Amino acid sequence: MQTVRVEAQNGSYDILIGRGLLAQAEQALSMCAGRRALVVADTNTAPLYGQAMLRALGLAGARASLYTVPAGEESKSLAQLAALYDAFLDAGLSRRDFVVALGGGVVGDLAGYAAASFLRGVRLIQVPTTLLSQVDSSVGGKTAVNLPRGKNLVGAFYQPERVLIDVDTLDTLDARQVGAGLGEVIKYGCIADEALFARIEQAGGRAALWAHIDGVIARCCALKADYVRRDPLDKGVRAQLNFGHTLGHAVENAAGYGQVLHGEGVCMGMVAAARWGEGWGVTEPGTAARIERVLRAYGLPTQAPNLPREALARAMRLDKKASGGRVQVVVLERIGRAATHEVDQAALEALL
Repeated sequence: MQTVRVEAQNGSYDILIGRGLLAQAEQALSMCAGRRALVVADTNTAPLYGQAMLRALGLAGARASLYTVPAGEESKSLAQLAALYDAFLDAGLSRRDFVVALGGGVVGDLAGYAAASFLRGVRLIQVPTTLLSQVDSSVGGKTAVNLPRGKNLVGAFYQPERVLIDVDTLDTLDARQVGAGLGEVIKYGCIADEALFARIEQAGGRAALWAHIDGVIARCCALKADYVRRDPLDKGVRAQLNFGHTLGHAVENAAGYGQVLHGEGVCMGMVAAARWGEGWGVTEPGTAARIERVLRAYGLPTQAPNLPREALARAMRLDKKASGGRVQVVVLERIGRAATHEVDQAALEALL
């Protein structure tokens, strides 16, 4: 088992990474002894891991129960949030008790925001079960739900008390979900670790990289932990983690949530941002082509689907990085070194 420590002004905790952790998680959950714990899972993860999680919590001395939400991005809604608050009340949760988010990014974001806002804060443990959530969304305390007009527009910074990553849960993912996570892995190499990018590039495909996925996950978590340490409230350098998100989020929104997976949108957005950066004279020439080659080698999308330009532009106007008609776009100076570039919103929309 590997441990990555997150040290942040608004909360410090361990990320535990290994195989078979759910089967022996009672020691990692010892903080729950004598407390109530509500496990929030979705219709995919509850049948697979719900009972193992309840058993581990019981052995740790917690009084645990399970609540299941529908799988899919549609569950990151105000309606599902309200239903989750009712479940918290039914479970008798107090501020000393625990919410355990067992699932991918949707479950982590929804349960995390519910925990952050219920009683002004219930203790939270993240147990991510997809590659994307293991390397990104479960770490760093960003929680949110969507509004019909935009993604992650209602949320809070709320750090978990522990993150448990059982790498074996990845065995149940389909190829598309794996790809969505690999998009985020490649993003880390693009913005902060040229050696990681080169390792992915040289592996040449999923099978070769998968043989070393435990170490890749740990490296991505360490990179994310460093960003969180330096910028816990996402007011500065942590914005670099949004490389590919300006267009990616717009594509997710315009296509209809769930049609394009988050990691797929990020892949499309990374190629676009690299091309924009080259056009603006910020990014080293050839960077976009290099990223595109790697994405294609891993069977990942590189171009946005044919969506109405106005729908994309409307979604981009709601980007949290937009202010006063200007947008801070995350670009690359080169592979392994990210930067931000401010551009007029109308000019950015013209690039669509």
